[in-house]
Amino acid sequence: MNPTLPPFVTLTHPVAGYPVYEIDHPIVRARVAGHGAHLMEWQPAGHDPVLYLSPQAVMRAGKAIRGGVPVCWPWFNAHPDRADLPSHGLARTRFWEPVSCLSTDTGAELVFTLADDDHTRALWPCVFRLTLRMQLGTDLQLSLRTENRGPEAFGITEALHSYLAVGDIRRTRIEGLAETTYVDTVGLATGRIQSGAVEFSGEVDRIYASHGPVTVQDASGRREVLVENTGSGSVVVWNPWIEKAAALADLPDEDFGSFVCVETANVGAARVIVPPGGHHELGLRISVQRIAE
Repeated sequence: MNPTLPPFVTLTHPVAGYPVYEIDHPIVRARVAGHGAHLMEWQPAGHDPVLYLSPQAVMRAGKAIRGGVPVCWPWFNAHPDRADLPSHGLARTRFWEPVSCLSTDTGAELVFTLADDDHTRALWPCVFRLTLRMQLGTDLQLSLRTENRGPEAFGITEALHSYLAVGDIRRTRIEGLAETTYVDTVGLATGRIQSGAVEFSGEVDRIYASHGPVTVQDASGRREVLVENTGSGSVVVWNPWIEKAAALADLPDEDFGSFVCVETANVGAARVIVPPGGHHELGLRISVQRIAE
C-alpha cells in the first residue's frame, strides 16, 4: 500500500527496495524509513537537528538504523530466555506497512502498521498488530499502540529509543530523575538512587523507575530538550562512551560525544501484560527550546 503523499513529502529509495519518506515543510524537516517505521531525522524550523543519526548508519533489510528513534518491541535489550534472538525485538528490523501520510495544521502525520506473520511467529508466537503514529511539527509526538489479537494474554517490554543530539556529552545534564531508583547495568546490575542531575564522565546505561518528564540540558548546543512520556513506567538513559562506541561498526568512534539516548520505555518491573482483545499505548513527546547565552 502506498498512501497519497502531500506535496511536501517525497518517497525516495536510497537503497533499492528501501523506502524513505522525506518531509520538507515550512514548519519541519524529517526523514522516515519504512524499515522499522524508523524516524531517522526531525528538525523543527529554526533549530538544529534534534535527533542524532550516525553518518555510518546502515540502511539494509534486517539491520537496525543507528540513531533517530528505533522501536524496540516486544522485548527490550537481549531476549530474556533465548540468546539467539535479535536484541531489542523484531519490530525495528521489519518493513512496516504505510497507512497514511497527511498534511496537518502543525506539520505532517504518518501512520505505519505491523502485524504478525510466519516470520514473526517463529520469533515470538503471538498474534498482534502494532500501529505507530508520528506527528511531526514544532513538537514531535509518537504513539505506539499494541493490540493483542490472539486468544491469550501476552507480556511485552518496549521502548521508543530516542537518540537526542547534543553538542558535547560532557557538558550535558539530565534533570527530572533526582531521587529516582534505577538499575545501573554497566558491569554487574546494581540498584541505586539518583542524586541530583544525571551527568556524564563515562559509560551510562541505566533503567529508571520513572514515567518522566525529563529535561536534557545541552549547554554546548545552547538548548534544552523536554521529553514527556505516556503509558510508560521506565526511562532509560544510555551513552556508550569511548570503548563501546569504538566497538560499534555503524558509529564513528568520536560520536559518543554527540548524543544521549533518553528512552520512553516499559522495562523490568514495568513490563506490560496485554489481555486478549486488549491494547496498550506508549507515547512520547519531544519539544525543544533555546537557552539564553
